Amino acid sequence: MKHYIIAKFKPEITREQQTAMLPDISELFGHLIWMDGINNVDVCQNCIDRDNRFDLMIEIDMEKEALPTYDACIWHKLWKEKYGKMLEKKTIFDRE
Repeated sequence: MKHYIIAKFKPEITREQQTAMLPDISELFGHLIWMDGINNVDVCQNCIDRDNRFDLMIEIDMEKEALPTYDACIWHKLWKEKYGKMLEKKTIFDRE
């Protein structure tokens, strides 16, 4: 299954700040690859900087059974703790 986190930063977080955060966000989610049931992780910044676009997409290729383990893992919790307050909104989408 593919698990997507699609996020929009608050307006006060500049594009330059977002770009500077990408290596840290990529490293944080990169730890997931060592978890059972996680096959791949991609962190992508939107290439179009417009107000009506989301800024960041995290795509996690995982076995459906790995979702509860991912939800409870430290890396997911750190993402929420560190970056959650910077987000205006986010969308979670899962597909087969």
